[in-house]
Amino acid sequence: MYLQKKESVAKFKSKKALIGIVGLGYVGLPLMLRYNEIGFRVLGIDIDGSKVKKLNAGISYIEHIPPTKIIEACQSGFEATVDWSRVSECDALILCVPTPLNKYREPDMSFVINTTDAIKPYLRSGQIVSLESTTYPGTTEEELLPRVQECGLVVGKDIFLVYSPEREDPGNIDFYTRTIPKIIGADTPACLEVGTALYEQAIDQIVPVSSTKTAEMTKLLENIHRAVNIGLVNEMKIVADRMGIDIFEVVDAAATKPFGFTAYYPGPGLGGHCIPIDPFYLTWKAREYGLHTRFIELSGEVNKTMPEYVVRKLADGLNERSQALKGSKVLVLGISYKKNVDDMRESPSVQIMELLKAKGCSIAYSDPHVPVFPKMREHDFNLTSETLSRENIGSFDAVLLTTDHDKFDYELIKVASRLIIDSRGKYRSAASHIIKA
Repeated sequence: MYLQKKESVAKFKSKKALIGIVGLGYVGLPLMLRYNEIGFRVLGIDIDGSKVKKLNAGISYIEHIPPTKIIEACQSGFEATVDWSRVSECDALILCVPTPLNKYREPDMSFVINTTDAIKPYLRSGQIVSLESTTYPGTTEEELLPRVQECGLVVGKDIFLVYSPEREDPGNIDFYTRTIPKIIGADTPACLEVGTALYEQAIDQIVPVSSTKTAEMTKLLENIHRAVNIGLVNEMKIVADRMGIDIFEVVDAAATKPFGFTAYYPGPGLGGHCIPIDPFYLTWKAREYGLHTRFIELSGEVNKTMPEYVVRKLADGLNERSQALKGSKVLVLGISYKKNVDDMRESPSVQIMELLKAKGCSIAYSDPHVPVFPKMREHDFNLTSETLSRENIGSFDAVLLTTDHDKFDYELIKVASRLIIDSRGKYRSAASHIIKA
């Protein structure tokens, strides 16, 4: 065991290891670029052949990652493949695959399990497997460990296993892969040592914790903290609105307190690959221990109702102008889940579009980051982004601001719109045709 561990650590410290990134999306692709940038050989593995072809051709499919970065990586040795047998070449396998919820709001572990099963036949002595996907406490120990050991390798002796949750924030220019501290959890000292050697080359600060379960719970706490606080401020928004108070002004004022308060702002709902999903991983697992996470589930219920709240505010605004929601022309501004990115996973904007379609509205959208509505598993809109001109904006009965991209001309939108439903607090000054939602 000691010799195997020593050789593995030496490979990472000398940068002679081949890093395998499994899953080349919003998490895997930045990680690949970071390891490539510091001199490691990197192999990308993905089941999506179209992604693999694009990467090998130097094409980026993520807006905030420029093609030049992909081209540079390819020129310095990076390649992508759909060939699982190449797992055996890698010294590290970092799994960055989705962990969505199924229709019953239960964890869908199929991507993690299928990926582990796919790499299993090609595992060899000396490798390290790291799971980065957000999941419930116990996943690494209960699902990955037995599969990894099925081929006769012993974790902590022949092969090493860690859990190190991703902490990517697409579009955030203040924090990126290298500067975001990296949690690493392992269930043996040898696994932790090899995991630290793997990540300390690429990340400025390593934060070791005592077990994979601890690391898995840490990631959930981070996102549940945000989900609960966003649920709180969304509920306060509804109360403040009924009282004639601007919740955005309230949050701004409270944020001047230099201690004991963190500003969270309300919106049209929760989006992204983490906050709308991760809390339910813990609520599901807690039931195994006879526990009911009421606080977490309540915040989830509040956040889930926000798209309907926004649609009601739109209906009220049209009604005051003697117009029905059915048959009205509505322009949705911003369909990605957060500002200044092209990421549409779990976007509340799309949920709002579905509600509007069901109520008979004629829907269009404008988003400078999403020129064509993409193919999505649960949503199908054959739409392209509208050009924002005074004439075009004015042709709609209402404009619904759901994602406040910096590229929007907010003054033009204000003067050209008949009715604005502002779910992001972008318009702070009072105007008769602007309704805060």
